[in-house]
Amino acid sequence: MSLQDVGIAVTIAATALAGITSIIHFLVKHYLNELRPNSGSSIKDQVTRLETRVDKIYELLTDRS
Repeated sequence: MSLQDVGIAVTIAATALAGITSIIHFLVKHYLNELRPNSGSSIKDQVTRLETRVDKIYELLTDRS
């Protein structure tokens, strides 16, 4: 294996690693955005609305007992 072949192999490995890193970065950023409230459409907002509804239902059930 010549020096040129080693250089090509290192370049291919570095390019593949950079691609994988950028994909992971994009996915993490996307999922973290879903965990922040953004006026209604994130998962965090939906969970907050559900918690409020469950609390209201619980209050109604305990008031009737």
